[in-house]
Amino acid sequence: MASAVLALRTRIAALLSPPQAAALAVRYASKKTGGSSKNLGGKSPGRRFGLKKMEGHYVHAGNILATQRHFRWHPGAHVGLGKRKYLYALEEGVVRFTKEVYVPNPSNSEAVDLVTRLPKGAVLYKTFVHVVPAKPEGTFKLVAML
Repeated sequence: MASAVLALRTRIAALLSPPQAAALAVRYASKKTGGSSKNLGGKSPGRRFGLKKMEGHYVHAGNILATQRHFRWHPGAHVGLGKRKYLYALEEGVVRFTKEVYVPNPSNSEAVDLVTRLPKGAVLYKTFVHVVPAKPEGTFKLVAML
């Protein structure tokens, strides 16, 4: 009877204690997971701002001279300003660039404040785009009939 109780205890102990693992086989993924790509910014094409006609180029009326996001070039003689700050030729002629001293309109308080905050003796220059007309103004045309 004692041997039967001992055999029963060993069976119960074997059921309650976890079995000894001889060697564990760990399985790893053969390929890495393809993560989702959320950083898709910066893939848009450029907006092509800049000068379209250089100094000395001959332009026709309506030709776009420059496109810009902020005022880098200002309209001068015979140059118009479009809705999105682009500059275009109003007359047929040759493109010229000049650097001129910026004198703000007294009614524009922001511009006056900017100029007054400059150090003493400093001057603010701006780049202006002009079109020198090909046809001289105020001259008489030759009359072919004699």
